Amino acid sequence: KADHRIQKIVEEPLSINIFTTGGSSTTGVNGQFVFSQILIDCLLRLKTTKVDKKELIDHCKQQYQGNSDELSNLREFAEDYSPEKALRWYTRESFFYKTLNAALRNQNIHIIFLFREFISDIHRQLKANQADVTLRVYRSQMISSNELETLRQSCDQFISINSFFSTSIDKKQALSFLNSCDVGDNIEQVLFEIDANPALVTSKPFADVSSYSEFADESEVLFMLGSIFRLQNVKRSSDSRVWIVRMTLCSDDEHDLKKVLIYMKQQLGSGETDLETFGKLLWEMGKLDLAEKYFIRFLEQIP
Repeated sequence: KADHRIQKIVEEPLSINIFTTGGSSTTGVNGQFVFSQILIDCLLRLKTTKVDKKELIDHCKQQYQGNSDELSNLREFAEDYSPEKALRWYTRESFFYKTLNAALRNQNIHIIFLFREFISDIHRQLKANQADVTLRVYRSQMISSNELETLRQSCDQFISINSFFSTSIDKKQALSFLNSCDVGDNIEQVLFEIDANPALVTSKPFADVSSYSEFADESEVLFMLGSIFRLQNVKRSSDSRVWIVRMTLCSDDEHDLKKVLIYMKQQLGSGETDLETFGKLLWEMGKLDLAEKYFIRFLEQIP
């Protein structure tokens, strides 16, 4: 296929959180970083219901009203989805990828909540296919000059990605995606260069997903939602065409992060979580309207 999937990803905004080792408040920048980590942890342990799946499908139907291709994809999804097909659905150009990624990028918590079963299935599949050797992977990205400046000032800090993170083993290919992008004012071309060591993986796996993709030639390595990287440096490439952002994959147990994440995880406990716990988490993060919504949902589900 001529229209590459990763080509489209290059032009989508990238949503990241930066954790600065100087501070540890639960609101503000670091709070957002911690919240996004704990949110994923909580959602992966929250059992799903038929009601949630129906609500998600209804939401997508509404969103793609009049789009016969996507409505046909939706029908197929409703009738035919099974956990081992999660990566196949994610790597397909369809409503599933578009809706999930937009929700993650914009931190639309309710849609992420409705998708949690499928996020969990993708997580399981990535874990089952976890890369077993250290990989160097690449991802090209268009970002604003302001975002670039933020990255330049965040060397040696932690970065978490608010979505699943698509990368390529092939540097040339990753760079070629930038060649076909229109560069506007205040837009910078960036190549992320990432070293990922599987020995560091605690809860966020990464895997080569080419065999699941319709675009097998894109040698795609996918990182779990919420993967954490340490930003090493940001430099101009030797020919000055692009900025090279060097990062290494981190484990959740990295010294500076551990203290903050442990406290929050203690609040959640281990094992299965429920809507009440999820509501409390949102409440603690100051998202009171949302918290109320899930408390009510929790009460409605009590037999």
